[in-house]
Amino acid sequence: MDTMEITKIFGGLCGSLLIFLLISTASDAIYSGGHGHHEAAYVIEVPEAEVAEVEEDDEPEVDFSALLASADISAGERTFRACAACHKLEDGANGVGPHLYGIVGRDISVVDGFAYSGALVAQAEVWTPENLSAFLEAPSDWAPGTKMAYRGLREAEDRANLISYLDSLDD
Repeated sequence: MDTMEITKIFGGLCGSLLIFLLISTASDAIYSGGHGHHEAAYVIEVPEAEVAEVEEDDEPEVDFSALLASADISAGERTFRACAACHKLEDGANGVGPHLYGIVGRDISVVDGFAYSGALVAQAEVWTPENLSAFLEAPSDWAPGTKMAYRGLREAEDRANLISYLDSLDD
């Protein structure tokens, strides 16, 4: 195979791509009409129905302490895998985030060697299960300005499982 054959193959590929581009442009012009948006020729009048607005607060209130009492520690361990990218479970071993050993019941911003954002300190003093749940549901909503970029765990059961797992680690 010499350079002339390689040049022919490359030219054939470029020509094929050019033909494909022209066909695509022509089909877009045919199907879109190319004349902008038009009003429909015949409009069907539909009476406006009253739409019941559903508020986000209409969800039934979940008793978090009951969820925590029935939490599955092994499911919490599986949920922690997403946290393991930034947090470590060993006491004193910080990652991108502070270590989570003994976090349940621990004061906020007490881990040595980690610079907490002021947003966390302003929200609460202790990581109670309820505070952890609210933070894990939507970190940036609970503590606006927090450094934690995680979107959050929406399911209350997942949060309860995770908190129960973290609480089981420190005896």
